[in-house]
Amino acid sequence: MESKKHDLVVIGGGPAGYVAAIRAAQLGLDVACVDREKLLGGTCLRQGCIPSKALLESSHLFAEARDGLAGHGIQVSDLRLDLAAMMKRKHRIVRGLAAGVESLLKQNRVTRYLGNARLDGPGRIVVQKEAEEREQGTGNRTPESQLSTPNSQLLHSPRVLLACGSKSAALVGVEIDGDRVGTSTEALAWPEVPGRLVVIGAGYIGLELGSVWRRLGAEVVVLEALDRILFGMDAEISKAAQKIFQKQGLDIRLGVRVERAAADGGRAEVACQGQEPIPCDRVLVAVGRVADTDGLGLETVGIQIDRRGEIPVGDGFETSAEGVFAVGDCIRGPKLAHKASHEALACVERIVTGSGHVNYDAIPSVVFTHPEIASVGKTEDELRQSGRRYRRGTFPFAASGRAQTLGETGGMVKILADAQSDRILGVHVLGPRAGDLIAEAVAAIEFGASSEDLAHLCHAHPTLAESLGEAALDLNGRGLHRAPRRK
Repeated sequence: MESKKHDLVVIGGGPAGYVAAIRAAQLGLDVACVDREKLLGGTCLRQGCIPSKALLESSHLFAEARDGLAGHGIQVSDLRLDLAAMMKRKHRIVRGLAAGVESLLKQNRVTRYLGNARLDGPGRIVVQKEAEEREQGTGNRTPESQLSTPNSQLLHSPRVLLACGSKSAALVGVEIDGDRVGTSTEALAWPEVPGRLVVIGAGYIGLELGSVWRRLGAEVVVLEALDRILFGMDAEISKAAQKIFQKQGLDIRLGVRVERAAADGGRAEVACQGQEPIPCDRVLVAVGRVADTDGLGLETVGIQIDRRGEIPVGDGFETSAEGVFAVGDCIRGPKLAHKASHEALACVERIVTGSGHVNYDAIPSVVFTHPEIASVGKTEDELRQSGRRYRRGTFPFAASGRAQTLGETGGMVKILADAQSDRILGVHVLGPRAGDLIAEAVAAIEFGASSEDLAHLCHAHPTLAESLGEAALDLNGRGLHRAPRRK
């Protein structure tokens, strides 16, 4: 077995892994990055964030041309869907970005290994190339000359960073067949629009992909076991979002427990507790994601996963094994690409320079439906449960001049601030381009700004960002472009 030495071996080539590898190389380390897929970028780039947003944008444009352009005085005739072309565009974007990641590693002199990585005791990593090279949904292949490709290779390193990502969570009684009943991976590549789609789970994945196929013509039924959609986000915002999604045609059913789902001939069927079975063409299982730590050899260095299947780490992302670190989806916290990248940077900088920090109160989350939903910091439920006194300010997009010109007036901005210090504790946005608007709120929380600080910012007019300033003014009883609040 061929053996090589590196200063740091990163297991995983996703948003945590490749970012960690690049930053470590910039800081002077000899770095290796191991991933079992030829296309780098992890689930986010290959089967998650990027392809889903490509389809969300394409499907939104299709629905807008069909249903929304007439209001702008634009008449469209003979409109038709070319799903194959839409999928081809998605593939092209994924391939291009993956090639960019590959190029970045090469430019930073990161050694790339293709295969499954497994810990084999302290300081030892075995890379095993699969008999059949995996290639998921893009048709792109990295030239073999750019990879270290022996069937089995032993790497030695005093430091290992586990960035192995996550996988779709399973649900008892649901039989995934990769065709009629599948996860987000399959739902991103269906060759035709299903007549009827059942989505199990009303989190961000289920609502985003449910929206895609609803816009393209499917009847979409969303089943959620809890009494609300988007559990974990601000309750007022998620309730308002549900009303909008239902108006868009999503059939959202709360408090429904799925007992069984399976393919049934050329279709599928979903059985729910106390209800008639639901026949459909396809089923999307979107009940969350869990750490993907299978086959890592954690036991060889004494690491035990916790009850959630995640790798326990300390404040510096160190595991119980000396020299082994972990970041991203395989540790605690939300399964978000930007959270993973942020942790990767902090971890590597801490390893090399001794300092690196992540402010988890300033990690945003975004749901890329239409309208978008974005959040950072504490929700009202969290503040109430903790007993912390707070004040709130809101501003509806219906009162925004820019939202009116866009024809997107649903939703609002909400700001929560400490009742005494006025420090901003949380910001929640439901409305047009919320994912971009939340950046200002992230900066405000990161730098400890008050709502008064935000109110004093001069926002360009007419922009959607003015709504943040207006919500801050409202929090202080000085709202300008809306009716006064009743005392």
